Amino acid sequence: MKRIELIPIEHNYKIGDRCDHKSPTIVEDTIFTFNGEPIGFYVKDMGKYNPKLVQLADIADAELRTSRVPKQVMNRTSGEQGLTGKVQQYTTILGSIAPRPHMKRPYASVSKVHNVKSAETFIKSMILLCKESEELIKRLTPSIYESQLSIIEENIPKKWRFGKLFTSSISNFNISAPFHRDAGNLEGCCNVIITKKRQATGGNLFVPDYDATMDSANNSMLVYPAWRNMHAVTPIVPTGKNGYRNSLVFYPLKAFRGLD
Repeated sequence: MKRIELIPIEHNYKIGDRCDHKSPTIVEDTIFTFNGEPIGFYVKDMGKYNPKLVQLADIADAELRTSRVPKQVMNRTSGEQGLTGKVQQYTTILGSIAPRPHMKRPYASVSKVHNVKSAETFIKSMILLCKESEELIKRLTPSIYESQLSIIEENIPKKWRFGKLFTSSISNFNISAPFHRDAGNLEGCCNVIITKKRQATGGNLFVPDYDATMDSANNSMLVYPAWRNMHAVTPIVPTGKNGYRNSLVFYPLKAFRGLD
């Protein structure tokens, strides 16, 4: 795989700013290094490394788009997201959910989706997809795998884990994002972002600290430490009637550190 050393640059972007369209600068299989050490990677077609990843992502993507899976639904106009007209957007969380005292929920919990019988196929496919993603991390960047496994085992009780390397999962359908940093993530760990896309452009991850834009190609996988830098997701623009971009994400939250 190609290796790219990430070199910090100056920029004027701020947290909360909207991100305009950015053409991808990372479009081929690449390991990202910082001071010579791997901190993440991008693969354009994960099926090249393991066909099971594509098969499981196809199942999860198809199930998410049915009424069998509970969702938080939103409708936003093109002015907010770069989408054409009103396009349905929704999100579904699996695994552990952090305490939110400001929302009168001062305790950790497990997503209620796990109790929905009709969502069983979606849940199973996401759990297996997580497992296969972890195996690819171990294969391509064993140092990242071993480091994250150690951090999780030292900090996160088993009851709050999703797979071996994460606590939670979120599936975002047609959702881009302004500049932010995942400050709630466990430092030293990476997220996995798997993209399913049909008849749509955009939805790329832009990291201004390195002027790097990772392509969100269909069946691509991005492994990146989202706590490390401010980043944004570029606008998603359907190019056909049923166009969409869905991201299947696995991530580790520090809120479960030391919880019984």
